[in-house]
Amino acid sequence: MTPQKVLEYARAHGAKYVDIRFTDLVGQWQHMTFPIEQLREESFEEGFGFDGSSIRGWAAIHESDMLLIPDARWYWMDPFYEEPTLCLIGDAVDPITRQGYEYDPRGVAKRAEAYMRFTGIADEAYFGPEVEFFIFDEVRYEVDGVRSGYEVRSEEWGARGYRMRGKEGYVPIPPVDQLQDIRTEIAERLRQIGIEVECHHHEVASGGQGEVDFRYGGVVETADHVMAFKYIVRQVAWRRGKVATFMPKPIFGDNGSGMHCHQSLWKGGRPLFAGEGYAGLSQEALWYIGGLLRHGPALAAFVAPTTNSYRRLVPGFEAPVNLAYSRRNRSAAVRIPMYSANPATKRLEFRPPDPSCNPYLAFAAMLMAGLDGIQQRIEPGEPLDRDIYDMSPEELRDVPKLPGSLEEALAALEQDYEFLLKGDVFTPALIERWVRYKREREVDAVRLRPHPMEFYLYLDV
Repeated sequence: MTPQKVLEYARAHGAKYVDIRFTDLVGQWQHMTFPIEQLREESFEEGFGFDGSSIRGWAAIHESDMLLIPDARWYWMDPFYEEPTLCLIGDAVDPITRQGYEYDPRGVAKRAEAYMRFTGIADEAYFGPEVEFFIFDEVRYEVDGVRSGYEVRSEEWGARGYRMRGKEGYVPIPPVDQLQDIRTEIAERLRQIGIEVECHHHEVASGGQGEVDFRYGGVVETADHVMAFKYIVRQVAWRRGKVATFMPKPIFGDNGSGMHCHQSLWKGGRPLFAGEGYAGLSQEALWYIGGLLRHGPALAAFVAPTTNSYRRLVPGFEAPVNLAYSRRNRSAAVRIPMYSANPATKRLEFRPPDPSCNPYLAFAAMLMAGLDGIQQRIEPGEPLDRDIYDMSPEELRDVPKLPGSLEEALAALEQDYEFLLKGDVFTPALIERWVRYKREREVDAVRLRPHPMEFYLYLDV
């Protein structure tokens, strides 16, 4: 696509404004809106100035001036704004060096794809995330020095007699499934902006858990689509008087939301993961798995990056905490789907990620771990084709595990990040800033505050 094509599209659709979106370090979309007359062909090189010091995890006040360079590869009309508005995704650029900004997550993903091609291992990496979410009727919460609590409401917990029982939410038909039409609207909005939808359904948890699957793509492309997906889910829910959340574990005692990531490498139009080995995998695929498993604890800091993520990643429950691989077995951290014998569909699924992650950083980190596995020829060990949850503690003693908290994941990242630095994909400064931000703004924020459950347990001690 070219800037000229973007401008032609804007004129054809009567755009009055252009909305340029970008992602902060944590993983939230931000945006700036300009009259459409300010978007010219030169804008795709010159960019738009903005204050980077006001963006979470970005520039310090003394280096606040930034440029936002629109990317002409994907554009669409916002399906919700009252005035016709063209949407573009932008990359943050240092106005002095004209280099991509070090802390721009999208730049990290772009560098990961470039590094992969530089290695000669592959020329395409495809990611297909299954992004789960909840849509509630009402959410209330309160946090200050002397009070703390939350309340969640969902019509699926007994509206007009029909009740969605806990852990029985997988694909029931309406009226038990109360969100069919909402998910269909989400799917339609995705199609309107050019994202190909594959299916949608209710997920296992009660209280409005859903999944809308869209087609896989490249690292940057798919991360862009995840950001647009989360925006559309929230907007559709909000406009219907509901609230959507990608918080991994909003309900105690029911399933949490994951973001299982299907991954494959291709070179010269040939699928590199198809072969004659275990589960129809190639040696490269097994080494890639070896990289994911070896670096799994460090990856957790990016793919499960919230304190709430570890309410989901609990041994014995629905999420895989044991770093093992298996065909078909959904209790392994890496699953090899066996739906088809077609080599073009051969892929692996990494199951620990959840939708609270920044997709640019998460996808880039997973790709770098897999590439390191291939480069270092890391063997993944023997597959674990048993139900891990039925194994005894003695049998599981030698199976590596994911960290049990965000603090442990951050410590693991501090001990194992060299694989991320190859090709300057991540930088030591970015990793240090990520760890510091997460510790100070999230880990300490939760650790230092009394919890309502502590009053239940300890008020009478």
